[in-house]
Amino acid sequence: MGIAQRFFDAFAIGDYHSMGLMYAPTATFSDPIFPLLSGPETALMWEMLLTRAQDFCVSVNVEEEESQGGGHARAVWVARYLYGATGRHVENRVRTEMTCQAGRIVKQVDHFSFWNWSRQALGAPGLLLGWTPIVRKKVQQGAQAQLIKFADRKFGRQGMPAAR
Repeated sequence: MGIAQRFFDAFAIGDYHSMGLMYAPTATFSDPIFPLLSGPETALMWEMLLTRAQDFCVSVNVEEEESQGGGHARAVWVARYLYGATGRHVENRVRTEMTCQAGRIVKQVDHFSFWNWSRQALGAPGLLLGWTPIVRKKVQQGAQAQLIKFADRKFGRQGMPAAR
């Protein structure tokens, strides 16, 4: 079983710890809400999202898996959950591209329609303005602030952990 399948198996059961261990120390992650995170930040993001998740389930189709410890992987997954900030139900369809080396994820890029997400998560404001850079930036800033707050609670004043 390749790293992408192991990653998404862990994701499906909410095992953020195993997910985090699959990232190389210098890994990068990006998606429309978190445009650029490092490996340790990415692990913390998954922990934050999965420990706060309400009414969460995910279905995954790993379409292409990397070869022996390196290469690329692609997956399509759908997350269904209750967005805590508004209490609205979201069904987010995501396409993931991973680059792997030595059996670890070194780069992950998740693609999804921010407008589709925002209209579900934010309701009328997302429907009317979710396509604008202003709303995207506001959501990104809010998500980053939540991640910093989560790190502060977890690690105290030392903040986000350094790369392993």
